Order: sequence, then structure tokens, then C-alpha cells
Amino acid sequence: MTRAGILSVAIPLFLVVSFAQSTRAETKDVQRVQRFEQVISGHVTDLNGKYKFRVSEVTYQPGGYVGDHDLAGPGIRVIMAGEFTYVKGDKTTVYKAGDAFFEPGDMTHRAYNRGNMILKVMNIEIIPADFSGPALIPPQH
Repeated sequence: MTRAGILSVAIPLFLVVSFAQSTRAETKDVQRVQRFEQVISGHVTDLNGKYKFRVSEVTYQPGGYVGDHDLAGPGIRVIMAGEFTYVKGDKTTVYKAGDAFFEPGDMTHRAYNRGNMILKVMNIEIIPADFSGPALIPPQH
């Protein structure tokens, strides 16, 4: 392969890797396990094939956090264990095991486990059908 050919492959690959690394939200001691994913089909035909449901279990160790981020789509969060500290702008809300809340996705926020026990959150999301990877995206606002 010529040098021009190598550069034509290497430069776009470098840009993709650099963009992916620079667009991740800062995290510490947070693990995500995807439990279910299905492209939507059914009677709501405007959604068919365009979006998918995804269910993920996210575990935050004590002191774990996700820095400023938006989301690829809206979702419901169910706190399964521990206490979830959710910070949006200058408002902080603490959710406890058994609580659930709606997250629109288009608002920059942060999430923390400020407790001394493991925090488990079940994320139920609607995201674009062709979206892959964690639904965390860089702040858009």
C-alpha cells in the first residue's frame, strides 16, 4: 500500500478514535451490564424500526460517579439498591431504593453514589435503532 493509501485509512481511523475518547463522560467506579435490547415494532407504527428499547443495570461503587453528560434518548431510572444523587444545574435530588424517575435525556446532568454501599440502577431507555454503546453522550447544552 502506498503512503497516500495508508494515510487515507489511518487519518480517518485516528479521528474516530480521538473523537470517541474525547466524547466520553468522566466516570469512576461505574459498571454497566446490558440486560435487554429490542428494536420497536407494533401498533405505534411511527416508532417501528426507528427506535429500540434497552434495559441496562448500572452499578456504582461507593464514591462512584458519572460526570456531566446528556443521553441518546429518554428513559426511566429505577433505583434497585442504595441512594442515587442526581445533579442537574443547581438542583440536587437524592433517590432511594424503590424510587423511579423519568429522565428526558436532553438535559446535562451528573450522577453520584455518595453513600457507603453499592448503588444499583436499572435504566430503561428508548434510543435510536442504530445506536450502539452506552447511551451517554457529551453535553449538548
